[in-house]
Amino acid sequence: MAKSPDSTPQTFEAALAELETIVATMEDGRLPLAEALAAYKRGAELLQYCQAALKDAQQQVQVLERGVLMAFAPEEPDAGTKIFDRSNTGKPDAS
Repeated sequence: MAKSPDSTPQTFEAALAELETIVATMEDGRLPLAEALAAYKRGAELLQYCQAALKDAQQQVQVLERGVLMAFAPEEPDAGTKIFDRSNTGKPDAS
């Protein structure tokens, strides 16, 4: 394996790619027992990293969905709302 067992992935995508490689290698069934155990351990570490990254992303999406960055949609005035002119006379606009 190219990565050392203790190295932290740079990105989610890198971790996922390494995990996919490990799975494919293990599914091949040709690893000696000691290497298979080391690959399993590394795979578990990568899985934990990916799950944490996905959890963080999910929390960020939840914050955004709560309205922090919602698209602006102007409210339409109620039918009963009086529209005043801008001449500061305080009288309703005749239009």
